[in-house]
Amino acid sequence: MAGRWIETWEPEDTAFWRETGERVARRNLWFSVLSEHIGFSVWTLWSVMVLFMGPEYGVDAAGKFFLISTATLVGALVRVPYTFAVARFGGRNWTVFSAVSLLVPALAALWVMEPGTSYGTFLAVAALTGIGGGNFASSMTNINAFFPLRKKGWALGLNAGGGNIGVPVVQLVGLLVIGTLGAAHPRVVLGVYIPLIVTAAVCAALYMDNLRPVANDTGAALLAARDRHTWIMAVLYVGTFGSFIGYSFAFGLVLQTQFGRTPLQAASLTFAGPLLGSLARPLGGRLADRYGGARVTLAAFAATAAATGVVIHASGAASLPVFLAGFTALFVLTGLGNGSTYKMIPGIFHAQALARGLDGEAAAAHGRRLSGAAMGLIGAVGALGGLAVNLAFRQSFQAYGTGTAAFWSFLAFYGVCSALTWAVYLRRPQATTVRTRLGYAEV
Repeated sequence: MAGRWIETWEPEDTAFWRETGERVARRNLWFSVLSEHIGFSVWTLWSVMVLFMGPEYGVDAAGKFFLISTATLVGALVRVPYTFAVARFGGRNWTVFSAVSLLVPALAALWVMEPGTSYGTFLAVAALTGIGGGNFASSMTNINAFFPLRKKGWALGLNAGGGNIGVPVVQLVGLLVIGTLGAAHPRVVLGVYIPLIVTAAVCAALYMDNLRPVANDTGAALLAARDRHTWIMAVLYVGTFGSFIGYSFAFGLVLQTQFGRTPLQAASLTFAGPLLGSLARPLGGRLADRYGGARVTLAAFAATAAATGVVIHASGAASLPVFLAGFTALFVLTGLGNGSTYKMIPGIFHAQALARGLDGEAAAAHGRRLSGAAMGLIGAVGALGGLAVNLAFRQSFQAYGTGTAAFWSFLAFYGVCSALTWAVYLRRPQATTVRTRLGYAEV
Protein backbone atom coordinates (compact mmCIF):
# COMPACT_ATOMS: atom_id res chain seq x y z
CA MET A 1 0.00 0.00 0.00
CA ALA A 2 1.39 3.37 -0.97
CA GLY A 3 0.06 5.28 2.04
CA ARG A 4 0.30 8.99 2.79
CA TRP A 5 3.86 10.24 3.18
CA ILE A 6 5.04 13.47 4.82
CA GLU A 7 8.30 14.41 3.14
CA THR A 8 9.65 16.97 5.66
CA TRP A 9 9.29 16.79 9.43
CA GLU A 10 11.12 19.15 11.84
CA PRO A 11 9.37 19.06 15.23
CA GLU A 12 12.20 20.90 17.03
CA ASP A 13 11.54 23.95 14.83
CA THR A 14 9.11 25.92 17.02
CA ALA A 15 7.49 27.74 14.09
CA PHE A 16 6.92 24.48 12.20
CA TRP A 17 5.57 22.83 15.35
CA ARG A 18 3.17 25.68 16.10
CA GLU A 19 1.85 26.08 12.56
CA THR A 20 1.71 22.48 11.33
CA GLY A 21 3.52 19.89 13.37
CA GLU A 22 1.50 19.80 16.59
CA ARG A 23 -1.84 19.31 14.85
CA VAL A 24 -0.55 16.46 12.68
CA ALA A 25 1.36 14.84 15.54
CA ARG A 26 -1.67 14.86 17.83
CA ARG A 27 -3.90 13.33 15.16
CA ASN A 28 -1.44 10.50 14.64
CA LEU A 29 -1.08 10.08 18.40
CA TRP A 30 -4.81 9.55 19.01
CA PHE A 31 -5.23 6.89 16.34
CA SER A 32 -1.97 5.25 17.37
CA VAL A 33 -3.41 4.98 20.89
CA LEU A 34 -6.55 3.30 19.52
CA SER A 35 -4.61 0.64 17.62
CA GLU A 36 -2.18 0.03 20.47
CA HIS A 37 -5.09 -0.18 22.91
CA ILE A 38 -6.69 -3.01 20.94
CA GLY A 39 -3.27 -4.66 20.61
CA PHE A 40 -2.81 -4.73 24.38
CA SER A 41 -6.30 -6.17 24.82
CA VAL A 42 -5.52 -9.00 22.43
CA TRP A 43 -2.09 -9.59 23.98
CA THR A 44 -3.56 -9.96 27.47
CA LEU A 45 -6.62 -11.86 26.25
CA TRP A 46 -5.58 -15.09 27.97
CA SER A 47 -5.41 -13.40 31.36
CA VAL A 48 -9.20 -13.30 30.90
CA MET A 49 -9.70 -16.59 29.04
CA VAL A 50 -8.11 -18.58 31.88
CA LEU A 51 -10.80 -17.25 34.23
CA PHE A 52 -13.38 -19.02 32.06
CA MET A 53 -11.44 -22.31 32.16
CA GLY A 54 -13.13 -24.29 34.92
CA PRO A 55 -12.38 -27.92 35.91
CA GLU A 56 -14.05 -29.19 32.72
CA TYR A 57 -11.09 -27.80 30.73
CA GLY A 58 -8.62 -30.05 32.60
CA VAL A 59 -5.97 -27.31 33.00
CA ASP A 60 -4.44 -26.75 36.45
CA ALA A 61 -3.07 -23.47 37.87
CA ALA A 62 0.48 -24.17 36.68
CA GLY A 63 -0.82 -24.87 33.18
CA LYS A 64 -2.76 -21.60 33.16
CA PHE A 65 0.31 -19.63 34.26
CA PHE A 66 2.23 -21.26 31.41
CA LEU A 67 -0.46 -20.21 28.91
CA ILE A 68 -0.20 -16.56 29.86
CA SER A 69 3.60 -16.85 29.99
CA THR A 70 3.61 -18.05 26.38
CA ALA A 71 1.63 -15.00 25.26
CA THR A 72 4.05 -12.76 27.18
CA LEU A 73 7.11 -14.39 25.59
CA VAL A 74 5.88 -14.04 22.02
CA GLY A 75 4.83 -10.44 22.66
CA ALA A 76 8.33 -9.65 23.86
CA LEU A 77 10.08 -11.29 20.91
CA VAL A 78 8.03 -9.62 18.18
CA ARG A 79 8.73 -6.17 19.58
CA VAL A 80 12.15 -6.02 17.92
CA PRO A 81 11.00 -6.54 14.30
CA TYR A 82 7.93 -4.38 14.93
CA THR A 83 10.20 -1.49 15.94
CA PHE A 84 12.11 -1.54 12.66
CA ALA A 85 9.00 -2.18 10.56
CA VAL A 86 7.98 1.46 11.07
CA ALA A 87 11.05 2.67 9.21
CA ARG A 88 10.74 0.00 6.54
CA PHE A 89 7.04 0.34 5.73
CA GLY A 90 5.93 3.64 7.30
CA GLY A 91 4.18 4.25 10.61
CA ARG A 92 0.69 4.51 9.12
CA ASN A 93 1.09 1.52 6.83
CA TRP A 94 2.46 -0.69 9.57
CA THR A 95 -0.27 0.38 12.00
CA VAL A 96 -2.91 -0.71 9.48
CA PHE A 97 -1.20 -4.07 8.92
CA SER A 98 -0.52 -4.76 12.59
CA ALA A 99 -4.13 -3.94 13.48
CA VAL A 100 -5.56 -6.23 10.81
CA SER A 101 -3.23 -9.04 11.91
CA LEU A 102 -4.94 -9.07 15.33
CA LEU A 103 -7.88 -10.79 13.65
CA VAL A 104 -5.79 -13.98 13.44
CA PRO A 105 -5.44 -14.66 17.20
CA ALA A 106 -8.96 -13.35 17.91
CA LEU A 107 -10.59 -15.64 15.36
CA ALA A 108 -8.40 -18.57 16.41
CA ALA A 109 -9.44 -18.16 20.06
CA LEU A 110 -13.08 -17.87 18.98
CA TRP A 111 -12.70 -21.22 17.21
CA VAL A 112 -11.01 -23.25 19.97
CA MET A 113 -12.34 -21.81 23.24
CA GLU A 114 -14.34 -24.79 24.58
CA PRO A 115 -13.83 -27.81 26.87
CA GLY A 116 -12.21 -30.75 25.15
CA THR A 117 -9.69 -28.68 23.19
CA SER A 118 -6.18 -30.02 23.70
CA TYR A 119 -3.74 -28.10 25.87
CA GLY A 120 -1.30 -27.90 22.95
CA THR A 121 -3.95 -26.12 20.88
CA PHE A 122 -4.62 -23.64 23.67
CA LEU A 123 -0.88 -23.04 23.92
CA ALA A 124 -0.56 -22.35 20.19
CA VAL A 125 -3.47 -19.92 20.18
CA ALA A 126 -2.15 -18.15 23.29
CA ALA A 127 1.16 -17.75 21.47
CA LEU A 128 -0.64 -16.10 18.54
CA THR A 129 -2.02 -13.39 20.82
CA GLY A 130 1.58 -12.35 21.46
CA ILE A 131 1.56 -10.33 18.23
CA GLY A 132 -0.62 -7.82 20.05
CA GLY A 133 2.38 -7.03 22.24
CA GLY A 134 4.37 -5.99 19.19
CA ASN A 135 1.98 -3.13 18.48
CA PHE A 136 3.41 -1.25 21.44
CA ALA A 137 6.93 -1.20 20.01
CA SER A 138 5.96 0.02 16.56
CA SER A 139 3.53 2.56 18.01
CA MET A 140 6.09 4.03 20.41
CA THR A 141 8.80 4.21 17.75
CA ASN A 142 6.39 5.94 15.40
CA ILE A 143 5.10 8.50 17.90
CA ASN A 144 8.64 9.18 19.17
CA ALA A 145 9.47 10.54 15.71
CA PHE A 146 6.47 12.91 15.62
CA PHE A 147 7.14 14.90 18.81
CA PRO A 148 9.91 17.30 19.89
CA LEU A 149 12.12 16.33 22.83
CA ARG A 150 10.38 18.75 25.22
CA LYS A 151 7.04 16.98 24.57
CA LYS A 152 8.18 13.36 24.41
CA GLY A 153 7.53 12.44 28.05
CA TRP A 154 3.89 13.43 27.89
CA ALA A 155 3.31 12.12 24.33
CA LEU A 156 5.00 8.76 24.87
CA GLY A 157 3.35 8.40 28.26
CA LEU A 158 -0.06 9.14 26.80
CA ASN A 159 0.51 6.80 23.86
CA ALA A 160 1.66 3.97 26.10
CA GLY A 161 -0.88 4.68 28.83
CA GLY A 162 -3.77 4.67 26.37
CA GLY A 163 -2.46 1.39 25.02
CA ASN A 164 -1.97 -0.08 28.47
CA ILE A 165 -5.62 0.64 29.27
CA GLY A 166 -6.40 -2.18 26.85
CA VAL A 167 -5.43 -4.51 29.71
CA PRO A 168 -8.12 -3.46 32.21
CA VAL A 169 -10.67 -2.94 29.45
CA VAL A 170 -10.47 -6.55 28.23
CA GLN A 171 -10.64 -7.66 31.86
CA LEU A 172 -13.70 -5.49 32.39
CA VAL A 173 -15.34 -6.99 29.29
CA GLY A 174 -14.59 -10.43 30.74
CA LEU A 175 -16.15 -9.38 34.05
CA LEU A 176 -19.31 -8.17 32.32
CA VAL A 177 -19.62 -11.43 30.40
CA ILE A 178 -19.05 -13.62 33.46
CA GLY A 179 -21.37 -11.47 35.56
CA THR A 180 -24.24 -11.48 33.07
CA LEU A 181 -23.92 -14.73 31.12
CA GLY A 182 -21.70 -16.88 33.38
CA ALA A 183 -18.30 -18.49 32.88
CA ALA A 184 -19.50 -20.72 30.04
CA HIS A 185 -19.47 -17.99 27.38
CA PRO A 186 -15.87 -16.88 26.69
CA ARG A 187 -16.61 -16.46 22.97
CA VAL A 188 -18.73 -13.38 23.71
CA VAL A 189 -15.55 -11.54 24.77
CA LEU A 190 -13.96 -12.36 21.43
CA GLY A 191 -17.11 -11.33 19.57
CA VAL A 192 -16.76 -7.86 21.11
CA TYR A 193 -13.18 -7.40 19.92
CA ILE A 194 -13.40 -8.52 16.30
CA PRO A 195 -15.31 -5.39 15.11
CA LEU A 196 -13.06 -3.19 17.26
CA ILE A 197 -9.99 -4.58 15.49
CA VAL A 198 -11.51 -3.72 12.12
CA THR A 199 -12.37 -0.21 13.35
CA ALA A 200 -8.79 0.43 14.51
CA ALA A 201 -7.38 -0.65 11.15
CA VAL A 202 -9.80 1.52 9.16
CA CYS A 203 -9.12 4.58 11.34
CA ALA A 204 -5.36 4.14 10.95
CA ALA A 205 -5.74 3.95 7.17
CA LEU A 206 -7.89 7.08 7.04
CA TYR A 207 -6.24 9.38 9.57
CA MET A 208 -2.55 8.49 10.11
CA ASP A 209 0.59 9.46 8.18
CA ASN A 210 4.00 8.04 7.28
CA LEU A 211 7.14 10.11 7.88
CA ARG A 212 9.67 9.99 5.05
CA PRO A 213 12.60 11.19 7.26
CA VAL A 214 12.26 8.06 9.40
CA ALA A 215 14.47 5.98 7.13
CA ASN A 216 15.36 2.38 7.71
CA ASP A 217 18.69 2.61 9.49
CA THR A 218 20.39 -0.65 10.48
CA GLY A 219 23.41 1.39 11.53
CA ALA A 220 21.34 3.06 14.24
CA ALA A 221 20.19 -0.34 15.46
CA LEU A 222 23.76 -1.58 15.74
CA LEU A 223 24.87 1.57 17.53
CA ALA A 224 21.97 1.31 19.97
CA ALA A 225 22.73 -2.35 20.64
CA ARG A 226 26.36 -1.48 21.44
CA ASP A 227 25.48 1.38 23.76
CA ARG A 228 25.49 0.37 27.42
CA HIS A 229 22.63 2.73 28.18
CA THR A 230 20.32 0.68 25.97
CA TRP A 231 20.84 -2.32 28.21
CA ILE A 232 20.80 -0.34 31.46
CA MET A 233 17.45 1.12 30.47
CA ALA A 234 16.27 -2.34 29.45
CA VAL A 235 16.93 -3.56 33.00
CA LEU A 236 15.03 -0.59 34.44
CA TYR A 237 12.18 -1.21 32.03
CA VAL A 238 11.98 -4.81 33.22
CA GLY A 239 11.32 -3.37 36.68
CA THR A 240 8.59 -0.99 35.49
CA PHE A 241 6.80 -2.33 32.42
CA GLY A 242 7.83 -5.94 33.02
CA SER A 243 6.22 -5.75 36.44
CA PHE A 244 3.11 -4.02 35.11
CA ILE A 245 2.41 -6.50 32.33
CA GLY A 246 3.42 -9.53 34.39
CA TYR A 247 1.12 -8.51 37.24
CA SER A 248 -1.67 -7.74 34.76
CA PHE A 249 -1.49 -11.25 33.33
CA ALA A 250 -1.18 -12.97 36.70
CA PHE A 251 -3.39 -10.98 39.10
CA GLY A 252 -6.62 -12.87 38.50
CA LEU A 253 -4.93 -16.25 38.75
CA VAL A 254 -3.20 -15.26 41.98
CA LEU A 255 -6.56 -14.26 43.48
CA GLN A 256 -8.12 -17.56 42.40
CA THR A 257 -5.23 -19.76 43.47
CA GLN A 258 -4.06 -18.11 46.69
CA PHE A 259 -7.27 -16.54 47.98
CA GLY A 260 -9.85 -18.96 46.58
CA ARG A 261 -11.80 -16.35 44.62
CA THR A 262 -14.38 -17.50 42.07
CA PRO A 263 -13.97 -16.41 38.42
CA LEU A 264 -16.54 -13.65 38.92
CA GLN A 265 -14.93 -12.47 42.16
CA ALA A 266 -11.47 -12.49 40.59
CA ALA A 267 -12.63 -10.67 37.47
CA SER A 268 -14.36 -8.01 39.58
CA LEU A 269 -11.07 -7.23 41.34
CA THR A 270 -8.49 -7.49 38.55
CA PHE A 271 -9.30 -4.58 36.26
CA ALA A 272 -8.91 -1.70 38.74
CA GLY A 273 -5.15 -2.09 39.25
CA PRO A 274 -4.17 -2.18 35.55
CA LEU A 275 -6.56 0.70 34.88
CA LEU A 276 -4.95 2.92 37.53
CA GLY A 277 -1.48 1.88 36.39
CA SER A 278 -2.32 2.78 32.79
CA LEU A 279 -3.67 6.18 33.82
CA ALA A 280 -0.52 6.77 35.88
CA ARG A 281 1.78 6.24 32.89
CA PRO A 282 1.24 9.63 31.19
CA LEU A 283 1.48 11.25 34.62
CA GLY A 284 4.89 9.61 35.03
CA GLY A 285 5.91 11.05 31.67
CA ARG A 286 4.66 14.51 32.61
CA LEU A 287 6.49 14.43 35.95
CA ALA A 288 9.64 13.31 34.11
CA ASP A 289 9.31 16.24 31.69
CA ARG A 290 9.24 18.57 34.69
CA TYR A 291 11.60 17.00 37.24
CA GLY A 292 13.78 14.64 35.18
CA GLY A 293 13.06 11.02 34.33
CA ALA A 294 15.86 9.60 36.47
CA ARG A 295 14.59 11.29 39.62
CA VAL A 296 11.01 10.15 39.05
CA THR A 297 12.16 6.62 38.19
CA LEU A 298 14.21 6.32 41.37
CA ALA A 299 11.28 7.52 43.48
CA ALA A 300 8.97 5.06 41.71
CA PHE A 301 11.30 2.12 42.39
CA ALA A 302 11.68 3.06 46.06
CA ALA A 303 7.91 3.28 46.49
CA THR A 304 7.39 0.04 44.51
CA ALA A 305 9.73 -1.75 46.90
CA ALA A 306 7.71 -0.44 49.85
CA ALA A 307 4.44 -1.59 48.26
CA THR A 308 5.97 -5.01 47.63
CA GLY A 309 6.74 -5.23 51.33
CA VAL A 310 3.06 -4.59 52.05
CA VAL A 311 2.05 -7.36 49.63
CA ILE A 312 4.50 -9.81 51.24
CA HIS A 313 3.04 -9.06 54.67
CA ALA A 314 -0.53 -9.47 53.38
CA SER A 315 0.34 -12.70 51.59
CA GLY A 316 1.79 -14.20 54.74
CA ALA A 317 -1.15 -13.00 56.85
CA ALA A 318 -3.73 -14.11 54.24
CA SER A 319 -5.30 -10.64 54.37
CA LEU A 320 -7.13 -10.03 51.11
CA PRO A 321 -7.95 -6.31 51.73
CA VAL A 322 -4.32 -5.45 52.51
CA PHE A 323 -3.14 -7.61 49.61
CA LEU A 324 -5.45 -5.76 47.22
CA ALA A 325 -4.31 -2.36 48.53
CA GLY A 326 -0.63 -3.27 48.14
CA PHE A 327 -1.11 -4.85 44.72
CA THR A 328 -3.07 -1.85 43.45
CA ALA A 329 -0.25 0.41 44.64
CA LEU A 330 2.17 -1.77 42.65
CA PHE A 331 0.17 -1.13 39.48
CA VAL A 332 0.08 2.63 40.05
CA LEU A 333 3.79 2.87 40.85
CA THR A 334 4.96 0.68 37.98
CA GLY A 335 2.72 2.77 35.72
CA LEU A 336 4.44 5.95 36.88
CA GLY A 337 7.81 4.28 36.33
CA ASN A 338 6.76 3.21 32.83
CA GLY A 339 6.22 6.83 31.86
CA SER A 340 9.42 8.12 33.42
CA THR A 341 11.70 5.40 32.01
CA TYR A 342 10.46 5.93 28.46
CA LYS A 343 11.03 9.66 28.83
CA MET A 344 14.63 8.89 29.82
CA ILE A 345 15.47 7.05 26.59
CA PRO A 346 15.39 9.97 24.10
CA GLY A 347 16.85 12.26 26.78
CA ILE A 348 19.88 10.00 27.29
CA PHE A 349 20.75 9.88 23.60
CA HIS A 350 20.18 13.61 23.24
CA ALA A 351 22.53 14.22 26.18
CA GLN A 352 25.14 12.04 24.45
CA ALA A 353 24.82 14.15 21.31
CA LEU A 354 25.36 17.34 23.30
CA ALA A 355 28.39 15.81 25.01
CA ARG A 356 29.88 15.08 21.57
CA GLY A 357 29.57 18.71 20.55
CA LEU A 358 26.36 18.52 18.51
CA ASP A 359 23.64 21.08 19.05
CA GLY A 360 20.30 22.20 17.72
CA GLU A 361 18.65 20.02 15.08
CA ALA A 362 21.79 17.88 14.69
CA ALA A 363 21.62 16.83 18.35
CA ALA A 364 17.86 16.28 18.13
CA ALA A 365 18.22 14.15 14.99
CA HIS A 366 20.92 12.04 16.64
CA GLY A 367 18.68 11.52 19.67
CA ARG A 368 15.68 10.53 17.54
CA ARG A 369 17.77 8.17 15.43
CA LEU A 370 19.27 6.17 18.28
CA SER A 371 16.36 6.35 20.71
CA GLY A 372 13.93 5.03 18.09
CA ALA A 373 16.19 2.03 17.49
CA ALA A 374 16.83 1.49 21.20
CA MET A 375 13.13 1.48 22.07
CA GLY A 376 12.55 -1.82 20.30
CA LEU A 377 15.32 -3.56 22.19
CA ILE A 378 14.34 -2.00 25.51
CA GLY A 379 10.67 -2.78 24.99
CA ALA A 380 11.41 -6.40 24.12
CA VAL A 381 13.59 -6.98 27.18
CA GLY A 382 11.06 -5.18 29.36
CA ALA A 383 8.27 -7.43 28.16
CA LEU A 384 10.45 -10.46 28.92
CA GLY A 385 10.28 -9.18 32.49
CA GLY A 386 6.57 -9.96 32.33
CA LEU A 387 7.45 -13.53 31.38
CA ALA A 388 9.81 -13.72 34.37
CA VAL A 389 7.03 -12.51 36.68
CA ASN A 390 4.63 -15.19 35.45
CA LEU A 391 7.23 -17.95 35.66
CA ALA A 392 8.19 -16.80 39.16
CA PHE A 393 4.56 -17.06 40.25
CA ARG A 394 4.25 -20.49 38.62
CA GLN A 395 7.31 -21.78 40.46
CA SER A 396 6.27 -20.19 43.76
CA PHE A 397 2.80 -21.73 43.68
CA GLN A 398 4.18 -25.13 42.62
CA ALA A 399 6.74 -25.17 45.42
CA TYR A 400 4.94 -23.40 48.28
CA GLY A 401 1.27 -22.99 47.35
CA THR A 402 1.49 -19.17 47.61
CA GLY A 403 3.08 -16.30 45.69
CA THR A 404 5.09 -15.01 48.67
CA ALA A 405 8.43 -16.36 47.46
CA ALA A 406 7.90 -14.68 44.09
CA PHE A 407 7.27 -11.34 45.77
CA TRP A 408 10.52 -11.62 47.74
CA SER A 409 12.40 -12.05 44.46
CA PHE A 410 10.61 -9.00 43.01
CA LEU A 411 11.56 -6.94 46.06
CA ALA A 412 15.22 -7.82 45.60
CA PHE A 413 15.07 -6.82 41.94
CA TYR A 414 13.52 -3.43 42.75
CA GLY A 415 16.47 -2.84 45.06
CA VAL A 416 18.84 -3.57 42.18
CA CYS A 417 16.93 -1.19 39.89
CA SER A 418 16.99 1.58 42.48
CA ALA A 419 20.74 1.23 42.95
CA LEU A 420 21.34 1.16 39.19
CA THR A 421 19.26 4.29 38.56
CA TRP A 422 21.09 6.21 41.27
CA ALA A 423 24.58 4.99 40.35
CA VAL A 424 24.33 5.63 36.60
CA TYR A 425 22.06 8.66 36.30
CA LEU A 426 21.95 10.51 39.62
CA ARG A 427 25.17 9.92 41.56
CA ARG A 428 27.32 13.03 42.00
CA PRO A 429 29.60 13.14 38.92
CA GLN A 430 33.36 13.14 38.74
CA ALA A 431 34.93 16.32 37.44
CA THR A 432 35.73 14.76 34.05
CA THR A 433 32.13 13.75 33.39
CA VAL A 434 30.20 16.72 34.75
CA ARG A 435 28.60 17.71 31.46
CA THR A 436 27.33 14.24 30.57
CA ARG A 437 26.20 13.40 34.10
CA LEU A 438 24.25 16.61 34.49
CA GLY A 439 22.53 15.87 31.19
CA TYR A 440 21.61 12.41 32.35
CA ALA A 441 20.28 13.75 35.65
CA GLU A 442 17.79 15.83 33.69
CA VAL A 443 16.60 13.10 31.30
